[in-house]
Amino acid sequence: MSLLIVGSLHLDVVLRAPHLPGLDETVTGSNVDYVFGGKGGNQTIAAARMGAHVHFAGRAGNDRFGDMIRETLEASSAELSQLQRDPGPSGMSAAIVNADGDYGAVIVSAANLHVIADQVVVPDGVSLVVLQNEIPQDVNLAVARKAKAAGAQVWLNAAPARALPDGLVEAVDLLIVNRVEAEFYADLGPSIETLTTLGADGVSFQGEHTPGYQVDVISTHGAGDMFVGALAALVADGRDISEAIGFAQAAAALHVASGLDARTAIRKDDVAAFMKAQARR
Repeated sequence: MSLLIVGSLHLDVVLRAPHLPGLDETVTGSNVDYVFGGKGGNQTIAAARMGAHVHFAGRAGNDRFGDMIRETLEASSAELSQLQRDPGPSGMSAAIVNADGDYGAVIVSAANLHVIADQVVVPDGVSLVVLQNEIPQDVNLAVARKAKAAGAQVWLNAAPARALPDGLVEAVDLLIVNRVEAEFYADLGPSIETLTTLGADGVSFQGEHTPGYQVDVISTHGAGDMFVGALAALVADGRDISEAIGFAQAAAALHVASGLDARTAIRKDDVAAFMKAQARR
């Protein structure tokens, strides 16, 4: 079976600094990297590296950042027939990573705000559709309805947090949030099944807590997307979600413990080897 990921594409400008600047403060940084990003793009690459057959739908601009985004996607195994081209600029973000590996970021959505829902289709054989909150709400709702009509599950990684229309809540099979987003959506209560990621503290799902892996953190940037992509890859392959959670946590732990160059090479076998090594400790 395969999955469809519909979401954002960014070119992330990642700055290294001793700490995040306060109001009116200028901080001297130590390094800058230009990194493929956007929750939709990150989750697509992650799922593809974990062996999934991934279809992607989203929109990049007609600029150099757009060229870099397309080059990265084309180097993956993802199916890109639904990659839209916008005549304007691509989405981007500027992220500052501090000495502890934590970060803050600012996103400029640009082309992501112009995704055309009518051009998104759910291909035959897709059993799971993954959405996030970095594209317009009406696009998510339209795609979710198409997914349900095709008999596919719908996951919403509701980041950043925003109010959800009733129609989308009804269509979503699983809401994936971090602890801050979980507080925002607390009023949804039992109306929607929720998985909450807790960083190094693990994952909470269906009343069960799965502890996380303890690793030396280089950067947490993109860890949530690695988790979602890896989880979706295994579930689309027929694994039970409870079993897939442990694998996805390992993938995220390996991601945060790797530098930018190393993390781009993480594959399913690497995660399996990491889990085996952790089990021997």
